[in-house]
Order: sequence, then structure tokens, then C-alpha cells
Amino acid sequence: MELSQLRMIKSVAECGSIALAAQHLHCVPSNITTRIKQLENELGTVLFTRAGRGLQISAAGQLFLGYCERILALVDEARRAVTPHAKPHGTLRIGAIDSCATGRLPPLLAEYHQRYPEVTLELVTGQWPQLLDDVQHHRLDAAIVAIDVQHPKLLSTALYHEPLILIAGAAHPPLTDLSAISRQTVFMWPAGCPYRDTLEQWLAVHNVPINSVAYANWGSIIGCVGAGAGLAIVPEGMLERFGTDATLTRYRFNDLPAVQNRLVWHRETGCHTARDAFASLLAERFSQQNPSLDTARK
Repeated sequence: MELSQLRMIKSVAECGSIALAAQHLHCVPSNITTRIKQLENELGTVLFTRAGRGLQISAAGQLFLGYCERILALVDEARRAVTPHAKPHGTLRIGAIDSCATGRLPPLLAEYHQRYPEVTLELVTGQWPQLLDDVQHHRLDAAIVAIDVQHPKLLSTALYHEPLILIAGAAHPPLTDLSAISRQTVFMWPAGCPYRDTLEQWLAVHNVPINSVAYANWGSIIGCVGAGAGLAIVPEGMLERFGTDATLTRYRFNDLPAVQNRLVWHRETGCHTARDAFASLLAERFSQQNPSLDTARK
């Protein structure tokens, strides 16, 4: 059993086919096929089965994949451990929820690139359950999510509190108080989104019923509001991304809670200079925006 075989197993499982895995690993498909077959013979079990034109991982393969991910993560950690004071380099895989990736993160990614040009930065966006699963299984080195993470394998640190802003189309009648929202169409993310949860709890406290429409895209939500289709409560960082849009009117409510965003990483990942440098940059920049932020690690 060799590390190259473990990388092949991991890549095929993620890509769903040998052809795509070969592109990812920069090798020929026949080499992957041969090496996986050799490993299956060594283990005495089938790791993949045919599924149409692709491959589906077997139950034994799924179990073995977990060990592959842990072994490969330990190998990466071992390399970093022998040079803990080296300048950040290598690949850093970051995940982020859409509101952060679109709103707050772009200028920080640019600054990180300037500071650490030897790091290849990969950004993945997604919803928080998938991002946490990716961190847990070492597919991501860290992720930014909008929930308080409670998981035995994960650690997190607070980054910033994201204010929420009510937006309406420029032609919409002025909203003089919260009761003006009652029974209007309000665009929001699907159930499970922390921003939606905060909004629904706030409306429930004030006994304000609404007609909700769920879209899983902030750009679509803001576009519909700008077109006069309804209202929305969105993260302030998303609005900064769109600048001073003349099609929108903004409203703030002092009792609408801001949503805390956190950086999450795997507890068992020790020395990781590229990730630690990224975390330090985030802490530095967000603390300047909010000096009272509690960044205590959990």
C-alpha cells in the first residue's frame, strides 16, 4: 500500500470517475485503474463498483476512504511540522458561505495573495453543513460559517458579527415601522440558513407574519427586490458588494441581531502555517472593524 494509491482512492471518490481523477492527478487513467485493482487485491475487497459511466464507492471503500483522508492529512501535517517556522507555502483550501465569500472575503483574499504569493489558495463556497463535513473529512483546511460549531472534531474562533439590513425597491412605499412588513412578500434563503433563522425569530418576537419566498442565491434575492417583487433582509456585507444601488432602499432595525461568523478547522490538524497565517489576517482585519469582538477559541 502506497500513498499514491491512497491519493488515487480519494480522488476517484471525489470525482466519481477515473477519467476525471486522472486529470486531477495529472496521470493516465490506465495507471489509476491498475493501481486501484492492485490495492483491492491486497485488501481482498472491492472499493468501487460501476455506476453507469462512472464509479460508485462501495461500503468497504467508504470505510477505507475515511482512513485515506486521515493518513493523507497526517502526511501533510508531518511535512509542515518539520519546518514549523517556514514561510507559508503549498495549498490552502478554504470554504465559505456565500454571503461571506461574496461580501467580506474578496479584499482579504487579495491581501493574502499579496502577503503570501507562494500559497496556492483554493476557495469553495457552499452551505454550512457541507462545509463542516468537508473540514471534518480534511477536504478543506478551514471554513467560514455563520453558526456556533459544536463538534468534537472541530475547533472554531469568532471572526465578526454580520449586521442584517432590510431592503426594499426604490419605488416601494416608505416603511415607517415594522408593522409595514406584515403580510408582504419577503425573499429569504431556504430553511436551515442561520440568517433566515435569525430573521424568523425576530419576526416571531414582534408577531409580524410574512409571505416568504425561498431563493438559494443572494444575487437573485437582491435582484428581485430591486425589481419591486418584494422585500428582503440581507447581510450588510452583501450590500457593500453591490455598492450604492439606486434601485434599493435600506432600513436598519436596532433590535435585529447581527449574526456571528466563525472560522472552523479540524482539531487534529496541528501545524499549518498557511492556514494559521490566513486566520491571523482575518482576526487582524475584522478586529479593526469591530474592536470589541470576542475571538476566544472554543
